[in-house]
Amino acid sequence: MSGNDHLHLANSKKKTDARVRRTRDALGDALVALMQEKPFESITVQDVLDRAHVGRSTFYSHYSDKDDLLMSDVDDFYERVSMGLSAQGDTSDRVFPVREFFGHLAEAQRFVSALSSSGKMQENMELARGHFARGIERRLAELPRGQSIPASDRPAVAFAHAGALLSLMTWWIDRGMRQSPTEMDEMFHRIVWGHRGP
Repeated sequence: MSGNDHLHLANSKKKTDARVRRTRDALGDALVALMQEKPFESITVQDVLDRAHVGRSTFYSHYSDKDDLLMSDVDDFYERVSMGLSAQGDTSDRVFPVREFFGHLAEAQRFVSALSSSGKMQENMELARGHFARGIERRLAELPRGQSIPASDRPAVAFAHAGALLSLMTWWIDRGMRQSPTEMDEMFHRIVWGHRGP
């Protein structure tokens, strides 16, 4: 196979990947919008297809049902958020983009309420904890301050911090999101690093 053939295949794969991503995004956006309009259990796959302008066979080539679509969409979101600081080469001592994540939650309050009433919140939180722990563990390995934590301890420490983050998020939401996302970011990182200065 020539170099041009490899290049053509790579470009073709990029186009396919972009098309798949657009389709998946359209389906996810449609479901999120519908969840803010009516209860999750009353949403049908056809409702999602009509909103997204996607065919049934295309939907089923990606997902088994609306639950699969929801959890897959949430999974992608948590993956991007959790690895965001590392992907951007962030040089701060933050181990998780709490400010950005909580800011997103504040803007998406109707969806958060819809997710809670859908009965999917517990499953969602378990998925989040796994992603958050992996993202925090990666940051602890990258940051000079994290080097003081033995590598063998980092998975457990990261898992504990992920749990603390989810508890803090629940506390914040339950109390009406009164603190700013920046204040919550600072609070979480005081938990992570203790009350010591940078």
